[in-house]
Amino acid sequence: AGPLAFGQVVIGPPGSGKSTYCQAMGAFLARLGRSVAVVNLDPANEALPGPCALDIGELVTLPDVMASLGLGPNGGLLYCMDYLEANMDWLRERLRALRGHYLLLDCPGQVELYTHHPALRNVLAQLAKWEFRLAAVHLVDSHYCTDPGKFISVLCTSLATMLHVELPHVNVLSKMDLIEQYGKLAFNLDFYTEVLDLSYLVDHLASDPFFRNFRRLNEKLVEVIEDYSLVSFVPLNIQDKQSMQQVLQAVDKASGYCFGDGEQRSLEALMSAAVGADFHFSSTLAVQEKYVQSQDKAVEEEVMDL
Repeated sequence: AGPLAFGQVVIGPPGSGKSTYCQAMGAFLARLGRSVAVVNLDPANEALPGPCALDIGELVTLPDVMASLGLGPNGGLLYCMDYLEANMDWLRERLRALRGHYLLLDCPGQVELYTHHPALRNVLAQLAKWEFRLAAVHLVDSHYCTDPGKFISVLCTSLATMLHVELPHVNVLSKMDLIEQYGKLAFNLDFYTEVLDLSYLVDHLASDPFFRNFRRLNEKLVEVIEDYSLVSFVPLNIQDKQSMQQVLQAVDKASGYCFGDGEQRSLEALMSAAVGADFHFSSTLAVQEKYVQSQDKAVEEEVMDL
């Protein structure tokens, strides 16, 4: 064990923007003066979008496992994570060289790893014993907000992930800059980020003939989500520095980084982390304004065309 090391475990389904987030957040943190190291823990990630300080590909790759053991991509990925868990000495040796760096761990997109398979959770638990203070950043593509059925599914997955991974957790709605392309939202953005009264969502679903038959099931799923009262989201547009700053504040608060002494921290920075609700509301409000403006502009263009 050495001095405390902090970092983010970036998880989420395939295509949610994990690797892009790691590179963008790494560049953002470097500009703030943090020493950052991106760690690729995805054995299927062959075309990395940027430099990596540590790559699981040195230990095991998915194509090799599939070819040698005759496994498919899903089984092969789970085997790779089991293999990593069995070779923690390799990981410890590589991480020792990265002490003093803020880590961004780019993880696989396999949902099973975050809901019930134990390998990755055991790896992260071992990192905690080695004095790594990590927060999970769970990326969810914002287009799920435009479909109430998919959004309920995402809420269930996010809750299961939070309970299984057992890390301080920040759920992030990624690709907010594209949300107007996905379709109109049924409710204001804060309904989705704060996960407000979900009975409205069930009512909205009931207007669809396909979902009407599943109303009781949706009601029970919503009850489970609301009973735990754990799931909320921070909106993210990686093109927007203010949006990146707001996600970083939420993550630093979750991991405890903002209360350490590794950087010169002003009273203002500490207060912004302490008053989480205010900054969270303002971050959603800013994105909501941009979203509404783009919707209004689209309506104006349609009227002009007519």
